[in-house]
Amino acid sequence: MEVVTTKRLHLFSGRHNVELAEAIAAKLGVPLTNAQLGRFSNGETHCRFSESIRGSDVFIIQSHGEIEGASLNDSIMEQLIMVDAARRASAKRITAVMPFYGYARQDRKAEGREPITARLVADLFKTAGAKRLVSVDLHSGQIQGFFTGPVDHLTAMPVLVERLQEEGPGLVVVSPDAGRVKVAERYAQQLHADLAIVHKRRIKGLKNISEAKDVVGEVEGRHCVLIDDMIDTAGTICQAAELLKDRGAASVNAAATHGVFSGPAVDRLKNSVLERVIVTDTLPLPSEKRFDRLEVLSVATLIADAIRAVFEDASVSRIFDGQNQQ
Repeated sequence: MEVVTTKRLHLFSGRHNVELAEAIAAKLGVPLTNAQLGRFSNGETHCRFSESIRGSDVFIIQSHGEIEGASLNDSIMEQLIMVDAARRASAKRITAVMPFYGYARQDRKAEGREPITARLVADLFKTAGAKRLVSVDLHSGQIQGFFTGPVDHLTAMPVLVERLQEEGPGLVVVSPDAGRVKVAERYAQQLHADLAIVHKRRIKGLKNISEAKDVVGEVEGRHCVLIDDMIDTAGTICQAAELLKDRGAASVNAAATHGVFSGPAVDRLKNSVLERVIVTDTLPLPSEKRFDRLEVLSVATLIADAIRAVFEDASVSRIFDGQNQQ
């Protein structure tokens, strides 16, 4: 007996960045299947897919961040539950799409008796039944090795570079610390710009606290753009911007993939010397986290192209000309 099967794609979204998931679905021309997510009175999450997904290629989109009434941990647990439901519903292949990977900064033991939580998150998704992960601009490339299946590491660089090219020639790309130098260097190459580095010292034992010390490179009278993977409390970016202005920079902008904007971030950015803050929509930004100088670009097309390539068993790195592998 010979059976000819047809590949089917099902796209699901958690509740932590529905707007981005809808944009991805629109780019693919595929509707979001209803996951019928709910919550029991004691806070437990429930999921029951509205239609059969047996033998389907399933993509489950969820950004690991907080929204009103739900934490980052809730977002991870919700996606895990959806992955488990898909596995038990006999999906052929399950891909967890996480535009922002939660706990990515806990990718090593910086001090004794600490966890490596980024690895724990990868293990949880493997156990739940995910066969593949898709994420955008991981805080550290080594996280790709934490998951035992394929990991498609996308980059928002094409989106951000296209926007920064509008600033005109003569830009100086600035790395806010030594750890981001390679990323800033790739942006400088794409923009045909000079490179500068802010020397930063982290204060041992304290989270989200650092001190900008000096600038390596010529920034006097130049238009500078600080490049980072995320803006969390905005302490690093705002200190670096102040230092650049003190060194005579004509203007300072900031561009980052993930706008986390936790704690005092929004107030710091509003009161900073930054003329413009550019982020992408990998995380939802409610009205209270938006301000006049903020620009939000969409990565929906990049993620949609990656999902299409995975579904068609085509190359994902070709979308980025290999830039996502560097």
